Amino acid sequence: MGAPISIAGPTASGKSAVAMEVAKQLQAEIISVDSMQVYRGLDIGTAKPSAAEQAGISHHLIDCAGLEETYDAARFVREATEAERQIDRPIFCGGTGLYFQARQEGLGESPQADVVVRAAIEAMSYEEQLAELKAADSATFERIDQQNPRRVVRALEVIRLTGKPFSGQRAEWQNTVPANFFLIEREREDLRARIEERVDAMFAAGLVEETCSLRAALEDNRVAQQALGYRQVIGHLRGEQDLPDTVALVKSRTWQFARRQMTWFRR
Repeated sequence: MGAPISIAGPTASGKSAVAMEVAKQLQAEIISVDSMQVYRGLDIGTAKPSAAEQAGISHHLIDCAGLEETYDAARFVREATEAERQIDRPIFCGGTGLYFQARQEGLGESPQADVVVRAAIEAMSYEEQLAELKAADSATFERIDQQNPRRVVRALEVIRLTGKPFSGQRAEWQNTVPANFFLIEREREDLRARIEERVDAMFAAGLVEETCSLRAALEDNRVAQQALGYRQVIGHLRGEQDLPDTVALVKSRTWQFARRQMTWFRR
């Protein structure tokens, strides 16, 4: 078989349904490219494929990590590469742009995490972190997801450890993996309506109860606690806002996230 198929798109765009239909036609298997569906227990809020859907079409890199673990792009590349070796017809599908990029371009020579350097960065306020990043590497500052503090911290860590802009290091990495890449897009109002419908369905399906059962583990996992829906429901459980406001907040943040996803994929 030639280069694997990659199907990407923003949340609620229908990319998973497209991937499953293509997989049926090609007798293929799906490798998930989703940084939150890897976690066991994060089911409703991540719109994880149901057990029936996974039984009909083999899925990989779903439910492959516990909430006590940290899952990152490096681990994704390792496990996706291993899964791809074992599959005759793989289809990569998801909305985590960083993972698609890591698979396509590699992870370069980015240094390993440094506990001391990271602790110093994390001791700063988020506003101070953003100001340092803007001063040290304006290109990365413009491109990075500023709603994701973990990525800001990592960019600063790499800059401090190497003494070079993070954007310049990424530009040196080579595209080594071929792919047939397809982007699922929708009209803005259509996508927004789909997001609102999905969020309503998640709360109806028990998102609050699911979050309650996972709360302690989520609060101990700095990566997983960033997951849309769960983060806002935890705020509700802490008394920060009532349930209707929480639903509205999840819809708003999910829409903002979808817009950032489209910006990432289009560049």
